Amino acid sequence: MDKGIHIEKLLIEQIIEGNEKAFRKLFDTYRNDLYRFSLSMLFSKTYAEEIVQDVFLIVWQKRKTLNPELSIKSYLFTITRNKTISFLKKAANNRKLREEIFYKSQKYANTTDVYIRETELEKIKQDALNLLTPRRRIIFEMSRNDGKSYEEIAKELGLSPNTVRNQMSMALETLRNFLLHNRDIALVLLLFLKDWV
Repeated sequence: MDKGIHIEKLLIEQIIEGNEKAFRKLFDTYRNDLYRFSLSMLFSKTYAEEIVQDVFLIVWQKRKTLNPELSIKSYLFTITRNKTISFLKKAANNRKLREEIFYKSQKYANTTDVYIRETELEKIKQDALNLLTPRRRIIFEMSRNDGKSYEEIAKELGLSPNTVRNQMSMALETLRNFLLHNRDIALVLLLFLKDWV
């Protein structure tokens, strides 16, 4: 067994027993990596710090359920990712939070970063659109790009408004599922905020 893995296993066993020094060691080992990981999605030092605090609080509260045989690093990053995504979803529905996070992201980004992110955003959009059937893609693009109502689309394509509504609903579900599984959740959230999906 790798020496590092053995030491980590012993550390987790001590945490399960309620050893606060062992827990502090775990915190000191991973807090900066988790913070940077959360910050890369949130662009907010305050919220990233809060999420890291929450992650370690969860670990301490659930210490009895920890498995020393499993990677604690993976476990910590999974909780951090899930909490960050939950926060971003909450921010998407809260105007104040949304403005705060995205105002900061624009303030700290230089023009090269903005260009790169816009390019990445376009690629994600194209990858998502490529999943749609040709008819759904046409309906989606007429709605989003041309700003046409379901009634107008139905008239132009010779379909019933109900068919257009159903096709649009299925297209949105496909796109949202794809986007929520995309690794760069911050970019994805921009698409949600811009009412693209």
